[in-house]
Amino acid sequence: MKNYKLFSTFFKIGAFTLGGGYAMIPIIESEVVEKHHWIEREEFLDLIAVAQSCPGVFAINISTFIGYKLGRMKGALCSALGTALPSFLIILMIAMFFHHFMDVAWVAAMFRGIRPAVVALIAVPTFNLAKSSNITLKTCWIPIVTALLIWALGVNPIFILLIAGIAGYLWSKVDPTNPASSPTSLSQRRGGSLTAREEHRSNADSNKL
Repeated sequence: MKNYKLFSTFFKIGAFTLGGGYAMIPIIESEVVEKHHWIEREEFLDLIAVAQSCPGVFAINISTFIGYKLGRMKGALCSALGTALPSFLIILMIAMFFHHFMDVAWVAAMFRGIRPAVVALIAVPTFNLAKSSNITLKTCWIPIVTALLIWALGVNPIFILLIAGIAGYLWSKVDPTNPASSPTSLSQRRGGSLTAREEHRSNADSNKL
């Protein structure tokens, strides 16, 4: 993976994504998952969860994670720099001339039109990610309760992610549909190990003969 490809891809994402943050999710998914096939969709979901739970800017976090996976330290630096540089340059130019545009009517009207579009940019990947998360009738209450806790009660998303991760781990230990926790799989693994030992012993005996 060429580092300049990472830089140019994330530079384009940072330059043409209005709203930043979660509005970048569909653009990143389109480039990284669908166009270049650098990572799988399920892994992209995991990176979103990790980036959300880490301190700092979401866009920088997720671009750094993706860059590190593809190019280690150099890839992480190129991805993070490519994401941050466009907004830095644009904000710098706006800051230099902001007092000339803050009272212009067409600028205010433009931003009034951009806000609903940003909402749509966030909503579309939400539905796409929900499809990839294998949400069933038994688990559909989890995102609903999570949204209510964050929106109505103001619970920190980091605590919710930690609790959900611990609950998922504990549930995997007792869930009868989980192959790793079923007695059958345990007996199969034990049987497989015993068979391997018997084969090793028979081979050793034949070598002695």
